Amino acid sequence: MTLADLGLPDGVAERLHEEGIESLYPPQAAAVEAGLLDDESVVASVPTASGKTLVAELAMLSALERGGTALYVVPLRALASEKQAEFERWTDLGYEVGVSTGNYDADGEWLASRDIIVATSEKVDSLVRNDAPWIDDLACVVADEVHLVDDTERGPTLEVTLAKLRALNPGLQVVALSATVGNADDVARWLDAELVESTWRPIDLKRGVHVGSAINFEDEGRREVSVPPGGRQTSALVADTVDEGGSALVFVNSRRNAESAADRLADVVAERLPDGERAELAGVAAEIRDDSDTETSADLADAVARGAAFHHAGLSPTQRSLVEDAFRDRLVRCIAATPTLAAGVNTPARRVIVRDWRRYDGDYGGMKPLDVLEVHQMMGRAGRPGLDPYGEAVLTAKSTEEYEDLVERYVEAEPEPVRSKLAAEPALRTHLLATVASGFARSREGLLEFLGRTLYAEQTDGRGELTRVTDRALDYLAANDFLERSGSDGGELRVTSLGHTVSRLYLDPMSAATVLDGLAWAEREDREPTPLGLYHLVARTPDMYRLYLKSGDRETYTEVADEREDELLGPTPSEFDDVAFEAWLSALKTARLLEDWANEADEDRITERYGVGPGDVRGKTEAAEWLLGAAESLAGEVGSPTAPVRDAKRRVADGVTAELLPLTEVRQVGRKRARRLYERGIERRADLREAAKSTVLAALQGRRRTAERVLENAGRPDPSMDGVDEADEGGSAPEHGFARASSDDTGNADDGQSSLGDF
Repeated sequence: MTLADLGLPDGVAERLHEEGIESLYPPQAAAVEAGLLDDESVVASVPTASGKTLVAELAMLSALERGGTALYVVPLRALASEKQAEFERWTDLGYEVGVSTGNYDADGEWLASRDIIVATSEKVDSLVRNDAPWIDDLACVVADEVHLVDDTERGPTLEVTLAKLRALNPGLQVVALSATVGNADDVARWLDAELVESTWRPIDLKRGVHVGSAINFEDEGRREVSVPPGGRQTSALVADTVDEGGSALVFVNSRRNAESAADRLADVVAERLPDGERAELAGVAAEIRDDSDTETSADLADAVARGAAFHHAGLSPTQRSLVEDAFRDRLVRCIAATPTLAAGVNTPARRVIVRDWRRYDGDYGGMKPLDVLEVHQMMGRAGRPGLDPYGEAVLTAKSTEEYEDLVERYVEAEPEPVRSKLAAEPALRTHLLATVASGFARSREGLLEFLGRTLYAEQTDGRGELTRVTDRALDYLAANDFLERSGSDGGELRVTSLGHTVSRLYLDPMSAATVLDGLAWAEREDREPTPLGLYHLVARTPDMYRLYLKSGDRETYTEVADEREDELLGPTPSEFDDVAFEAWLSALKTARLLEDWANEADEDRITERYGVGPGDVRGKTEAAEWLLGAAESLAGEVGSPTAPVRDAKRRVADGVTAELLPLTEVRQVGRKRARRLYERGIERRADLREAAKSTVLAALQGRRRTAERVLENAGRPDPSMDGVDEADEGGSAPEHGFARASSDDTGNADDGQSSLGDF
């Protein structure tokens, strides 16, 4: 099927022709035949790299031609940025693209001027809760990676959000893109959509298992890859790939394994690098070092300089982007990654090696085999259209018995069916409150009717179980004053003012209850909440991922809990209640990380002390800022003091002690610049407008353009640094607290810390 046959909007076929696209892949043609361009809903369950993005684009552009707005829903923030960059090639044709992933209590009104909107499912859910006006104008919504409805964390939000969008827009076209799953027909029935299933790929994918000295493929083919005496299978497989001019993705089960594997594999790759690429790799490595001064960054940069990398959630967004771009450019030849890289990010490779097919699971009680769907998602990264003649996905086995197990378990197996996770209590109480608060239901019966639109209802026989889990969640919400039940049978539902606030803030109701209990405790005990107490309070909520307790941590943080008990907003659980006490200490460890950050501890000191990566520090501080902002709103709702909460929020957001907050209010003045300015007697915005320019320039290490921008942002009428004496620019500020004012020895770290507070 050629593009000329489709009757696409003006300019679209020509643009695709310029990109070398003349005709559709078979799955794309099948989607068109199913009514994709004619407002019909479609579920496309097809392999990775088979053209799902173009299916989405054709649907959205056709919908825009008919009138309305198109929405592209992604599961991850990183995917939102990637898709925005892809879709912006249509701006020349007059289509404006917007992306929105944060600020859950905003209505996103500015997005009304965009034609294509890219957002995470959580953001879309929050926009519905906050009555974003453009939601009613939607003509087409694309749900990327829709099989993630099976995910306990993300699935319920995606499921309820699609149900709400369809309720708000009865004629809405839904295009759901999925990996190949065992029950795509369930998803299609739920969405009243035509099902397109295919196993076609633009290049062949060979799946097999390496054992002994060869890869044995499912088609009975065989490729010799010998392992030297004392050598490792993974190293031999990567060497074989690079020798052929290909690149490799190696999937392992932990961050530590990813880092150690990358270091080892970098030696393999370095021996095979052309001399001309070493300088380019050195440049990428320097950018990684400039982004953060942590050990993780140094280790990553060292590996990248040798042509390999690791990839996991502990990296900062900048580091992840640099690694992914270098890999796509075939500069970095090998990445050792945790499964996070398999979740839709565009990083195809010649060969994918699934080294670790088990992952630790506390509920399982040990190392649990990965699901078939997850392993197939990893395998689907193999093969780059236009670059590779084929893709290879290889598991590694140590014995004949393990080889036979892996063939049966993953190579020959079909992916599991996806199952709704909406009935999980945390998800249900959150979405029930939001459903009533948003006006989708005003009674128990109306609520059950709305839930009947979900995949959970599609997959559950009768209403019995749905009714039971709904009633349990409603009882919890009523007991915590988030909603009121009335009528003879308690079937009439009304969300309280407090409940509306909780829903608007996008909080788990249990998080809100935890915060409110802590604030009430402080008032009863006549305690002024301290930053540590507030950080510990929000770290106890289900909306914060707490740090794990490692060996020796229980004793360490038990002592901290004893020493600072007066600051903690609630009674310490008994040490004999292992689960509650460990959760309390885990929250305290997380709170201490936040406190160190707010006391200006260097990032490398924090990552070393807590055993985390720079991405973890950013994630924890961002989560704490959001939760403390919500706590401030809740405190105002119930009449508790808000000033301590607001100050703790500002300090963790900017990573500074209280004395620097007036300076960090100035745009482009972050924690390190603020400390240098403060030590030179510049303590607030007004001082920046009056201080000697040479003093400002010295504090900012002689960076004239930076000094001019800071002065301009502070409101100085004449920010120019022309002719200013730079005699003091080499001066260094004295140390303060944990801060290491001499950390900019390279001359670059001042700007390089932008991801954690310098701008």
